Amino acid sequence: MSLEHRSIGVIEDDPIMGESLVQRLALEGAEVTWWRTKAEAVTGLARRRHHAVICDLKLPDGTGEDIFFEAAKSEGSPPFLFMTAYGEIDQAVRLMRCGAGDYVTKPFDMTSFLERLETLVDPLEGDGQGVLGVSPAIRAVERTLLRLATVSAPVLLTGETGSGKEVCARLLHASRGHGAGPFMAVNCAAIPAELMESELFGHEKGAFTGAQGRHVGYAERAGTGTLFLDEIGDLAPRLQAKLLRLLEERTFTRVGGEQALSFKARIVCATNADLIAKVKAGSFREDLLYRINVVNVPLPPLRDRGDDIIWLIDRFFAEFEEQSGDRIQGMSALALEAALAHSWPGNVRELRNRVQRGISLGDGPLLMPGDLFPDLAPMMAIGMREGLEGVRDEAERRYIVRVLAENGGAVQATAKVLGVSRTTLWEKMRRHGIPAPSS
Repeated sequence: MSLEHRSIGVIEDDPIMGESLVQRLALEGAEVTWWRTKAEAVTGLARRRHHAVICDLKLPDGTGEDIFFEAAKSEGSPPFLFMTAYGEIDQAVRLMRCGAGDYVTKPFDMTSFLERLETLVDPLEGDGQGVLGVSPAIRAVERTLLRLATVSAPVLLTGETGSGKEVCARLLHASRGHGAGPFMAVNCAAIPAELMESELFGHEKGAFTGAQGRHVGYAERAGTGTLFLDEIGDLAPRLQAKLLRLLEERTFTRVGGEQALSFKARIVCATNADLIAKVKAGSFREDLLYRINVVNVPLPPLRDRGDDIIWLIDRFFAEFEEQSGDRIQGMSALALEAALAHSWPGNVRELRNRVQRGISLGDGPLLMPGDLFPDLAPMMAIGMREGLEGVRDEAERRYIVRVLAENGGAVQATAKVLGVSRTTLWEKMRRHGIPAPSS
């Protein structure tokens, strides 16, 4: 497993929880250091680098948040996986936005917990199927991100809304190793134009009315990590000029400040807009486009990566396991068929939201098409009655292809997983046009 020989820090004051984590991580081959207080953890993290830190939010002499920000001051700050109670989720989400790696809510399933920790420690190894998905289209994207991990050139991620641009940016950041520094994500469309300069570059005390103290902006907080600018096409023209200077000179100045500060982070931008059209319309600088578009990585829409739909559904069920409990046990065959037939205009984000909604409101024990698509239920019922056989065939074909890939093309092993004979599997492969694996 990917935790073998990895240095993991555990910050937990509860003796039962701490002992349980230490013992399980040791079984996985990890080298574990256990700290019970904030003081111990801060000292220990300063003395030695770790591949990841598992941290409780509440400690007898402080908080996990204090430790995270203290560690972030140093180069090579490890990713943090926070353990939270249900009422602390907002705090954990805020820490994620500040560069933390992940969080889980207590109580949690240990197997799922270890999988998430492995993703933080070594996100590019995974289970051999890819971190982003299993389809050829998304695996090609992942291979590109792997190649880009060792270079510092700006990257522009393009694709439809919800296609996973921030997930790709985080993967690119994580692939640089545990010494990469923080990941700072900025949504250029969500922050008002009048506040954007201060949020991005920071400000000095008294720079404007209400500036009662110094504010450190995203560019400074990114350190030697990654500054991710989402929806870059919505950046105001005045700020486009300042961003261009940041890229060209690798320096910036806080609002109201005079000292030029060095910018050491990597810049990754993302957009669902046609930036060339924006350049022609005069709303986006051509020279800035050249600067941010050194390497363009286009993301395929979910409708072009159907092999990923079932894979993603499995991941989302694991993510929302606490919400489903014993009430929701999985997806019905009809719901899977409906998912495979849907065009997914909102892409992966839409799929995730529909699965979460279905798990939250479904009666169980299996999710039905109406649980995923309550807004389309009447039309879907008609369409599925008319074309159910074709949809079922496509679902079967995709499943066979996936299981074949998981078993390295071995027909005997695949037939065993599917619960059919070799002869039956060969017949299904012939009928679906699935080529025989090369020997």
